[in-house]
Amino acid sequence: MKKNDIVSAIGEVKLIHIIEDIIHKKTGKELVKDDSFFFEITNRKVTDNLVLNSDMFNATTDAPIQMNFYQMGRKSVLMNISDLVVKGVKPEGLIVSLGLPEEMKILDFESLIEGIVDYSKAWNLNYLGGDLNTSREIIINPTVFGFKDRNKIIYRKGLKPGNVVAINNKFGLTGVGFDIVLNRTGRLEDFSKYARAIKSVLEPNELGQEGIILADNELATASIDSSDGLSKSLKDLLLSIPNMGIEIEFSENLIHPDALQYSKELSISLENLVFNGGEEFIHLFTIDIKNFDIAQKLVASKGGKLIKVGKVIPEEKIYFLKEGRRIELKSQGYEHFK
Repeated sequence: MKKNDIVSAIGEVKLIHIIEDIIHKKTGKELVKDDSFFFEITNRKVTDNLVLNSDMFNATTDAPIQMNFYQMGRKSVLMNISDLVVKGVKPEGLIVSLGLPEEMKILDFESLIEGIVDYSKAWNLNYLGGDLNTSREIIINPTVFGFKDRNKIIYRKGLKPGNVVAINNKFGLTGVGFDIVLNRTGRLEDFSKYARAIKSVLEPNELGQEGIILADNELATASIDSSDGLSKSLKDLLLSIPNMGIEIEFSENLIHPDALQYSKELSISLENLVFNGGEEFIHLFTIDIKNFDIAQKLVASKGGKLIKVGKVIPEEKIYFLKEGRRIELKSQGYEHFK
């Protein structure tokens, strides 16, 4: 077998052996070899829930042409872990279904699997197994799961008027990166001053554990992952609760400094970079105002951060405050099939 051979030249069985070899080399563990996958559940309470997430990575919509195969594998796992962690759930297991073009090189397949395994290892996930099939493009469909006391899961439906809205990172950096990789001509090296922004697209920032800390201490009333953009995430957060809205301060607490600089330099809408960038995997939380200082200090003591950016209001609208004006947010963020 040669690295430049294509996957169709060696077949499914040998591809599975490659996956097994990579997992064993990097983790010392093995795939489950059976008709179904098994995960031993020990020391669980009767109130523990099984919590799962399965977000499909599709190369056409999720991988800019500058993204390599390792980065594709890494991102596919990160985007699924993000939705668990923001609910306060520590991920424990992983199953991955893969759709691969027949002409894909074995070398590229190995890089893809290494990206999946390396990020799984970073969270101490058990890679149990999955499925392989042919497809016209690369499709990675991980299912990540964990367990959490149902009374400590951070649901969307818990937010209340007066709650603080907090984030664990600033917005706009990935919006800058996407504008460069999708809309600008020339080489990426020509935008070296925005290297962080470009990297945040190709290798999304590490996920924080703020959600797990807040859930364990029952300090958040609601939460959501911002992968579809801040504007859509705010709208989605309000779907479970009628007659409520959010007011966001459009300030340095919310906005990444690179977005501010890029907006001025290229005369691009800062609001669009911040509210509609998408794929930041920043986590949003609502917290009872009387608990915010406690939550912020506790999270900081464990290496995380909470930044106050707004509040929940008793009105079914989303506003942002900019230069003394209260502006209704109309943008919709990213939505599939539109």
